[in-house]
Amino acid sequence: MAIEPASRILVVEDDESLALSITSGLLDEGYAVVHAGDGNAAEKLLRDQNWDLAILDWWLPGQDGLAVLEEHRRQGRDTPVLFLTARDAVGDRVAGLDAGADDYLCKPFAFDELLARVRALVRRRKANEELALAFGDLRVDVVSRRAFRVDRPLDLTTKELSLLIFFLRHKGEVLSRARIYGEVWGEEYDFVSNTLDVHIKELRRKLEARGERVIHTVRGRGYQFGDPPVSSEGRS
Repeated sequence: MAIEPASRILVVEDDESLALSITSGLLDEGYAVVHAGDGNAAEKLLRDQNWDLAILDWWLPGQDGLAVLEEHRRQGRDTPVLFLTARDAVGDRVAGLDAGADDYLCKPFAFDELLARVRALVRRRKANEELALAFGDLRVDVVSRRAFRVDRPLDLTTKELSLLIFFLRHKGEVLSRARIYGEVWGEEYDFVSNTLDVHIKELRRKLEARGERVIHTVRGRGYQFGDPPVSSEGRS
């Protein structure tokens, strides 16, 4: 049976001890967790990758958490955000929620309460995702995690299916190897390993046994899913 990829959570906290405690606890619960220790790093990670949830401190080196959140929402991004901060005045909570936070938890806090809020926000995120993804004669039922081409089931491994779902959710985008590996494997990309290319080659083989190529190589940049790029330059 296919296993649902772990929900990805970004923890933005400059207190190393607290960040380690939160990160370790979430990892123990089966989440994929990345830590950022300052606002500038958080802003870049939120911009460049997809997350199921961001846990955001207010006081941070570089940009503060409120500025990071406001910029994130200004870009039209809908990642759920849980503010986790010592600022407990009513005015602060109102400011955080008005800036686009989905929830607000004051320090000190009980980890069980944090976990309950994380579960609720991730559930809400998952409920809002598309239940079916499609491109041409290719479709994936996200609920049953089954893939079809020309209405015939595809025999995909768990990782191949996760790759396909990721590509379908990013049709037309040029996706770097580092981004694909980071979001599908939940790990930093190893530029020496050929794991990603091997999986994409096998996924391509299975898809192309039923139809035209939909995963295109963009030389020097990564991969693009969908129709062939307009220019044939850099395509394979």
